[in-house]
Amino acid sequence: MDTRHPPARRHIERLRETLRAAGLQAVLVPSSDPHLSEYLPAHWQGRVWFSGFTGSMGTLVVTLEEAAVFADSRYWVQAEAELAGSGITLVKIPTGAATHHLDWITQHVQAGQTLAVDGQVLGLAAAQQLRQVTEQAGIRLVTGQDPLAAAWDDRPGLPTAAIYDQPEADRSRRTKLALVRDALAARGATHHLVSSVDDIAWITNLRGADVEYNPVFLAHLLISPQTATLYVGAGKIPAPLATTLAAEGITLADYAQAAAGLAALPADAVLWVDPKRVTLGLREAVPAGVKVIEAINPSTLAKSRKTEAEVAHVREAMIADGVAMARFYAWFEAALARGERITEITVDEKLSAERAAQPGFVGLSFPTIAGFNANGAMPHYRATPEAHAVIEGNGLLLIDSGAQYIGGTTDITRVWPIGTPTAAQKADFTRVLRGTMNLSRAHFPLGTLSPMLDALARAPLWEAGLDYGHGTGHGVGYFLNVHEGPQSISKTQPQPDMAMQPGMITSIEPGLYRPGQWGVRIENLVLNVAAGHTDFGDYLRFETLTLCPIDTRCLDLSLLRPDEIVWLDDYHATVRERLAPRLAGDALAWLLARTEPIGI
Repeated sequence: MDTRHPPARRHIERLRETLRAAGLQAVLVPSSDPHLSEYLPAHWQGRVWFSGFTGSMGTLVVTLEEAAVFADSRYWVQAEAELAGSGITLVKIPTGAATHHLDWITQHVQAGQTLAVDGQVLGLAAAQQLRQVTEQAGIRLVTGQDPLAAAWDDRPGLPTAAIYDQPEADRSRRTKLALVRDALAARGATHHLVSSVDDIAWITNLRGADVEYNPVFLAHLLISPQTATLYVGAGKIPAPLATTLAAEGITLADYAQAAAGLAALPADAVLWVDPKRVTLGLREAVPAGVKVIEAINPSTLAKSRKTEAEVAHVREAMIADGVAMARFYAWFEAALARGERITEITVDEKLSAERAAQPGFVGLSFPTIAGFNANGAMPHYRATPEAHAVIEGNGLLLIDSGAQYIGGTTDITRVWPIGTPTAAQKADFTRVLRGTMNLSRAHFPLGTLSPMLDALARAPLWEAGLDYGHGTGHGVGYFLNVHEGPQSISKTQPQPDMAMQPGMITSIEPGLYRPGQWGVRIENLVLNVAAGHTDFGDYLRFETLTLCPIDTRCLDLSLLRPDEIVWLDDYHATVRERLAPRLAGDALAWLLARTEPIGI
């Protein structure tokens, strides 16, 4: 028997034992929690514990005989390595939103058999799809219990970190609650349940540390025209803050009582829920007579549009982040020149330390990705003490990193030459940079659906028959989640709520990956700003917020047009102007060298 992955084999067999004891034939384990968060508290990381696959997204399905993990192209190499010897099949799916696991279930679970999934962590929209498929296949679906509980030894408890008032909040809680209530009145709703933790943090101007990398906390929020009840863990909110919240119309209740709060709604209530941001378990707690409106949370659009005051804080956070990176890269290049041994782990530690030294730093906004050569070809690679590369020889080093500051959230990717890059590496780098520039320079009508912009970043790659498997851009929060909606620059199906509006902050991050060789991704954050009015309406453009040089040593200048060189030189002039006053010594010398213009 293959013994390379004994924990996963043991965990899966334990899960199968509990399925048999309960008279179940299969279990679905999504990567989600009761708030459908991207990064999960340890208590809900069942897919990781049972399969051994540690990617941030993926779905596990286990039957009494077989098991499969469904992961998109960002994780294929990682999943193949982590699942090796586990007896679990990797099913490669095109995107994280793909539903191939539903087809797999109908092929491996027979009519009349029972599939279990915890309805408390199953999104309402996903549940509707699953129920339709299982009913058509004659499969019994059980959602009223947690099928992992009996099989998960030493399962972590719920997080207990304290909740605090958000510094640098531009709008008051009363203002934000009024905004939500106005939206409810316009739709004829009397109540609104909010379960997405970033929406709750935004509405309440509170922050926490329950979810790794995101300054949020576990809670549900039930809003009516006169009341707002925050269902949160006992003792997590200090007494003085609780008093302040009560004076501002927010009542506290125990986290576990959210379902009971819904069950107590009056018969004439009209409840607004977001089917993509609420779970089946909570939806089923709503009394049968209560009318339910399913629509996107009004706060999701509102928080995506940063105010002028918030944008000013974000610009300062970008300077702090740029200073940290300049100091790190100055050290990095000097250390390489001295022949010091540097690994991908070293990169993570040193860069994180430089960020931690900046004013307003709270933590990282996601796990740092430092991938040298072949490791850079895995978009969501993460070095570990057990498996990492030494930075030596020739090649490309991809670093995707970001931080949470009190005044904003950052996310940046750069690629640096180690030794002498090849002509092929320079060509790939230049084409990806052209994609970043092409989208960064775009002007587009106000209200353009964000997926329609995706092709602008891909066009320079498509010209050479190249492409990448992930999206081009995601929304970014204001000292909140590094990934937020509603906008998404990607190949996803455009939806009306994805319209681009002033004040949105979005990433631009095209890439190109050569499995087993190298990867290139160049990412900046941009802000939607007004670009004037014409006879055809109002237009928007992007202001680039990220401040860090793009290494010109990786360029194939023959592939760049004169106007593209002008854009790059102008960008570097801005980076120099904003960062130079905050730097000195080696870091300043590095900045000046890396922002030298390349134009004639």
